[in-house]
Amino acid sequence: MASNQDQPWLLENGNLKGLVKENRTGRTAHNMSSSSLRKKSDLTLVSKIPCSLLRQFLANLQEVTLGTKLSILFPAIPLAILAQCFGFASPWVFALSLIGLMPLAERVSFLTEQISFYTGPTVGGLLNATCGNATELIIAIFALAQHKIAVVKYSLLGSILSNLLLVLGTSLFCGGIANIRKEQKYDRRQADVNSLMLLLALLCHLLPMLFTFAAGASASVTSDPSLHLSRASCIVMLIAYTAYIVFQLWTHRELFEAQEESEDDGVVSDEAPVIGFGSGIVWLIGMTAVIALLSEYVVGTIEEASDSWGLSVSFISIILLPIVGNAAEHAGAIIFAFKNKLDITLGVALGSATQIAVFVVPLCVIIAWIMGINMDLNFSVIETGSLALSILAVAFTLQDGTSHYLKGLVLLLCYIIIGACFFVTESPLHRSNIVNPGLKSLNTAVFGA
Repeated sequence: MASNQDQPWLLENGNLKGLVKENRTGRTAHNMSSSSLRKKSDLTLVSKIPCSLLRQFLANLQEVTLGTKLSILFPAIPLAILAQCFGFASPWVFALSLIGLMPLAERVSFLTEQISFYTGPTVGGLLNATCGNATELIIAIFALAQHKIAVVKYSLLGSILSNLLLVLGTSLFCGGIANIRKEQKYDRRQADVNSLMLLLALLCHLLPMLFTFAAGASASVTSDPSLHLSRASCIVMLIAYTAYIVFQLWTHRELFEAQEESEDDGVVSDEAPVIGFGSGIVWLIGMTAVIALLSEYVVGTIEEASDSWGLSVSFISIILLPIVGNAAEHAGAIIFAFKNKLDITLGVALGSATQIAVFVVPLCVIIAWIMGINMDLNFSVIETGSLALSILAVAFTLQDGTSHYLKGLVLLLCYIIIGACFFVTESPLHRSNIVNPGLKSLNTAVFGA
C-alpha cells in the first residue's frame, strides 16, 4: 500500500486523527472475521487524478466496492432495484435483494472498523455492538411496519439458530477435519459469558409461553398479561445487554479481544485507515439506506416468493434470511476455524447469537410497543423448543474447552433436523400467538378450562 503522503485523500484536517498503535489492540472477533474477506485495492490509477475532490470520491468508491471478495455480488443491488421498478416477478426481486444484502452486511462491518480508527477501540466496539446485526434489525423494522410479526419472530429466531448450530457447527467440523492431529483448545471464559446471556434470553422467551398454558384460559384472555410480561422481560434483557457491553468493552476487555493476524494468515492487516472519518460516516449512512431499501423489497415479496417456490414463510425466514444476512461473518468464522483459531470463531458465532437474543429481539419488541403493535416474546412451542434445545446443546458442547469434528457434526445435524421441521411446517403469516390445538386440548383437560 502506498504511503499516506501518496494518498492525500486519506487525510482530514491535515492529519490522520487518532492513528496510534494502541487503537488497534481492541479488535473484536467480528472485526477479524470480516477482515478475512477483504482484499487490498490498487489505487495507482486513482492517485493520478488531479482533482482532489474527485480523487477522494473515486478512492473511497473503489475501497468500498472492490475492497471485498464479495464485490462480485454488488451488481445484484441495481438489478434488484430495476426488477422492482419494471415490475418483474416478486421471486426475482426477493432473490436479487437477498444476494445484494450479502456484500452490504460485510461493508457495514468494514466501515464501522474504519471509523473506529478515529474514535478508538471503545467507541468502535460500541458501533460494532449496535451495527453488527444491522441487516436483521432493519428487516425486522420493515416487517413490523407491515404488521408481519411472524416474519420478525422467524427471522430473528433463525439468526440465533444459524449462529449457534450452522456457523458454529460448520466451523468446529471443518476445523476438526483440518486439524485432526492437533489439539484444539479455546478460552472457555468468553463462551461461558455468552452461554449465560443466552440462558437469560431463553428464560425470558419461555415464561410468556408457559404463562399462556399455565393460565388455563383462552389466548384472548391471557394475551394482555403475556404481552406485559414480555415487555418487562425485554427491559430486563436490555439492561443485561448494557451490562454485557460494559463487561466486554471496559472491565473484562481482554476476554473478547481477538489475536492480531499476520500477512501469512491471508488476512488484510489494516495498520492505517483507507477512508477518512467524515467519508466513513457518509458511506455508512449510504450503505444503511441501501440495506433499508433492499430489506423493504425482501419483506414485501416474501409471501409471493414463498408461494412461487413452494416453501413456507417460516422456512424462508428461519433458514434462508439468516444465512444470507450473515454470510460474510459466517465465512470468516469458518476460515479461522481452519486455522485452529477457535477463539475468533466462537467470538463470531456466540457473540452474534447473544447480540440478537439479548439486544435485537427485545429492541424489536420495544419498537413495536412504540409503534402500537402488540409483539410479545411468545414464539410458540416449536420455535421456543428449538431455541431451548439449541442453546443447551451448544452449552454442553463448549463446556470442556476443547473441540473436535464430532462436536461440529452433531451441531450441524441438529440444524438440519430443525430446518426439516420448519420445511414441513405450514404456519400462517399473520398469526400472532396461535396455541397448538393438541396442547390446548391437554391444557383444557388438566385445568378444566
